Amino acid sequence: MSIGIGIVGCGMIANFHARAIADAEGAHLVGACSRSKEEYEPFAAQHGCKGFESLEAMLADDSIQAVSICTPSGLHMDPAVAAAKAGKHVIVEKPLEITVERCDAIINACEEAGVRLTVAFQSRFHESSRLMKKAVDGGRFGKITMGDAYVKWYRSQAYYDSGAWRGTWKLDGGGALMNQAIHSVDLLVWLMGPVKKISAMTSTLTHERIEVEDVAVATLQFENGALGVIEATTTSYPGALKRIEISGSEGSAILEEEDLKAWEFANEDPEDERIRAEMVGKTDSGGGAADPSAINHDGHTKIFEEAVKAITEGRPSVLNGHEGRRSVEVICAIYESAKTGKIVTLG
Repeated sequence: MSIGIGIVGCGMIANFHARAIADAEGAHLVGACSRSKEEYEPFAAQHGCKGFESLEAMLADDSIQAVSICTPSGLHMDPAVAAAKAGKHVIVEKPLEITVERCDAIINACEEAGVRLTVAFQSRFHESSRLMKKAVDGGRFGKITMGDAYVKWYRSQAYYDSGAWRGTWKLDGGGALMNQAIHSVDLLVWLMGPVKKISAMTSTLTHERIEVEDVAVATLQFENGALGVIEATTTSYPGALKRIEISGSEGSAILEEEDLKAWEFANEDPEDERIRAEMVGKTDSGGGAADPSAINHDGHTKIFEEAVKAITEGRPSVLNGHEGRRSVEVICAIYESAKTGKIVTLG
């Protein structure tokens, strides 16, 4: 059985989804919809699928079992909820939505309809990310004391000017954090566990005609007692690969995109030397550091394969709505702290 998928929205990220679906085992692309004929017709021709003039028309097609949401971030909720109510499974490009309340609306609609929800956080499927998670869960770091995420990327003014929704609170939901650094925030919370308290500052320093931050720094206290830092910017020319650093009483590791730049433990495992040798030079793209299109679609292929498995096996996706919600909650708390100048307590 192959799951038929329809894409909502025909912008840049939709092309990655289309290529990923073509490569994903157990999935095939049926069609795509957009409000603009000038968008969906060439997209459908390029990817060899149907073009739909409306979401309603696409949801009425019985050959579509799942819908992939590729609209601007602040426009994820309505099509996701509509798809769930139509009995379609839902895959959503990151972020799940731009507020916790809108995330909850999607989660609740999917749970009430009994459909599977998957959020596109492809970095979790990198082998290096999984090795980090295994080491954390296995207690190899001893008492974890710090967990940090650094996303020092570059976006030109032309990038923000290229779409009216970019850099707006209403549709982008935020700047360097909500749009660019959210993958790293997701990884950090996945590795470190829930965040308890946040103190933050944000600013807009080099870009014009945007409402949101292009620089952000937050200090965190995790529920496990560890402290951490999130740094995010789109003003760091020419853009560096994103980094996650985990430190503890018995070990330290540094993840740079797909590479493990450091992997040191007080108690060595037989596999450690192999990991150090093999898990460098894994990154084969710019990781989106300077160009959002400079990524490959391999990670998205794994997203769709996981969505298909969740559907066919009748289980929640490992990247379900509750997982997708956590990074949004952290980022919204950072914005609240930056706005009020106060420490924000989560939960």
